[in-house]
Amino acid sequence: MKKSTPTVQRYLKQQRQLYGDTLFIMNDHNSDEHDNPETQGESHPLTDYFNKIRDCEECQLSESRTNFVFGTGNPDADIVFVGEAPGKNEDLQGIPFVGRAGKLLDKILEAIQLSRKDVFILNVLKCRPPNNRDPLSSEVDKCEPYLKKQLDILNPKLIVCLGRISGKTLLRLDMPLGKMRENMHSYNGIDAMVTYHPAALLRNPNLKKAAWEDFQMIRDKYLLAD
Repeated sequence: MKKSTPTVQRYLKQQRQLYGDTLFIMNDHNSDEHDNPETQGESHPLTDYFNKIRDCEECQLSESRTNFVFGTGNPDADIVFVGEAPGKNEDLQGIPFVGRAGKLLDKILEAIQLSRKDVFILNVLKCRPPNNRDPLSSEVDKCEPYLKKQLDILNPKLIVCLGRISGKTLLRLDMPLGKMRENMHSYNGIDAMVTYHPAALLRNPNLKKAAWEDFQMIRDKYLLAD
């Protein structure tokens, strides 16, 4: 049996993270016919979009990346979390929030009876900045259209910006994160809020109380109200 190439292995792993055991397959002729009967002859728009942008070379970050980090979770999620950029572990695995900050996010989600299968998680940037530095404005400018298209496809009820850069990019707000937290915002008619990035909570545990208040609000307004 012919062995899978590393590229194919990464693709299959990322697809499983995106959609579980349902595999969406696109052939070389862009046919609507798929090998997996669970797709019922139709690919998901997120799969199509991932295939379209996965080889992006719009900025210099493409030269140093290991993986293009598209996003993970439920493509029909009501709640979408938007982080800043992939870190080392995310770059290696091609999945957002898989390091220490990701494990903390998983615990917080569990505390409000959610998991990654219930939400969708992505970043403003799809490639890791060297040494985890802040994204450059030129990099955000190149990557933001991808983020906007993803959100258009997902069309959630709530967008949660994790960290100041995420909030600044999506909401066009240039202010401290504490000020952003004070109000509910809107992004193309979708409710949007800003809370602390899990990495900030690891650096400063004193922020956990405020972050927990934000997640309790998410639970009470968007989960218990359903």
